[in-house]
Amino acid sequence: MAYGRVMGLNIYNDEAYTRYRKEITPILKSFGGNFGYDFKIAEVLKSKTKNSINRVFTIEFPSEAVMKKFFNDPAYIEVKNKYFDASVDNKTVIATYE
Repeated sequence: MAYGRVMGLNIYNDEAYTRYRKEITPILKSFGGNFGYDFKIAEVLKSKTKNSINRVFTIEFPSEAVMKKFFNDPAYIEVKNKYFDASVDNKTVIATYE
């Protein structure tokens, strides 16, 4: 069984975010994770948050425990601090699923 999230982001620096994705993908895969769907959004018609959203994607892991380990991994945190924080001004967890 897989555990995942549907995420919404507002990306203001596409170049830095692309670099973030490129650098975290090997780390993500080493935890058995992967990106499922990935969409660039031009218009949001309805939302439960005031956060702007221009990117929606799914991220999947073997379990919730593995997901937590990934997000606390020092290699991931280093890349996040370098690129994610310089490219995304807000994030929204739209849903979680098993």
